[in-house]
Amino acid sequence: MVILDTSIWIEFLKAKNPYFEIVKELIEKREVIALEVIFSELLQGCKNDRELKVIIEYWKNLTKYSEEDLLLKAANLSYASKFIDKGVGLIDSAIIYSAYKLGCKVWTMDKKILSVIERKKYHFTVTSTTTQ
Repeated sequence: MVILDTSIWIEFLKAKNPYFEIVKELIEKREVIALEVIFSELLQGCKNDRELKVIIEYWKNLTKYSEEDLLLKAANLSYASKFIDKGVGLIDSAIIYSAYKLGCKVWTMDKKILSVIERKKYHFTVTSTTTQ
């Protein structure tokens, strides 16, 4: 299972490869976990009603992870791990917390998130068009 960060969703929605093909395969295999905070960012960035509808449709059909007080727990993790000193904000802390809690990976292009999760092997890497 993998959490796709906003940066990966944007590349997928633009139909850019290798992101498009890999994400499509992950979705078809039901290996993507959706987080409300990520989809909230995607919706906030919509440029028109068509984009809004597409994102909402993905949200409706993906496996979701939610947890009561998720942002408070993520903030606590951020505080304990000094994420703010590494430039990692609250939304990214929620992604990291969720991946840790679920024991899944994160696919992101965000260097700040990667700097925190690479040491824990929670990142999702792409080599050519294969996934690890």
